Amino acid sequence: MLFRSLPDGEASFDELQTRISAALVYLKSLKPEQIDGSEDKTVVMQFSPTASREFKGQAFLTGFALPNFFFHTTTAYAILRQYGVEIGKRDFMGPR
Repeated sequence: MLFRSLPDGEASFDELQTRISAALVYLKSLKPEQIDGSEDKTVVMQFSPTASREFKGQAFLTGFALPNFFFHTTTAYAILRQYGVEIGKRDFMGPR
């Protein structure tokens, strides 16, 4: 199984940074052969004990995971801007 859940109880930015570091370490440990061919694998998202949705790998990535990632990134960016954090397009898009 590729997916690994991390504890969800952070109460400070330092704890969030630790969580991000742990996630990056895990992602860097994955090897291409663990992911190759996943576009046709079945992915089941369990939303609650009684609600789930089934996807094929590529449909999960392009129709669920990436749109959710960009939604949450854009929303966080907008909230930061609203509260006066001086960030711009390069901060959102990254360096060219």
